[in-house]
Amino acid sequence: MSANSAEPAGTVDVVLVKAGRTKIRYPAGLLHDDGVRIAVRAPWAGDTPRDFGFVRFEQGDVFTEFYWRDRWYAVKEVRAADGTLKGWYCDVTRPATLAGGRLVVEDLDLDLWRSADGTDVRRLDEDEFAESGLAERDPEAAAAAVAALDTLEALARQPDFTALLSPPPLP
Repeated sequence: MSANSAEPAGTVDVVLVKAGRTKIRYPAGLLHDDGVRIAVRAPWAGDTPRDFGFVRFEQGDVFTEFYWRDRWYAVKEVRAADGTLKGWYCDVTRPATLAGGRLVVEDLDLDLWRSADGTDVRRLDEDEFAESGLAERDPEAAAAAVAALDTLEALARQPDFTALLSPPPLP
């Protein structure tokens, strides 16, 4: 099946690639794929909790993840085991591909966090992005990544941020 066609519901392997290497790989339930936007759900894939200071990811957390084949970012809704919304962790990535049961995204280091109540919107890892050398190796991709982070920040500051995650209306 081509990387741009919708695949049936089931399980996919999410493969996050960074600097040419697989950073993490985990199974996720495929919730939606309309040929452009892909939604999956998976439990926290880390072995140990990760405390960022402004949010903590831990066992029992559930991530509903949204990827696009035509956008340079992914948005992950994070809920605690009891269903409480923690917020949204957004990754700047190259557009996603889904083929053969593998959802592959290339992490470009830039991230954004939006708290559940929308009062905390913060850009993350801009130093890692600068150190990655992407601007020298692939200036067009670097420009697209910075533009994607700017877009995410503007969207995250809007009260209707979650509209981005809703499936498009049927024609």
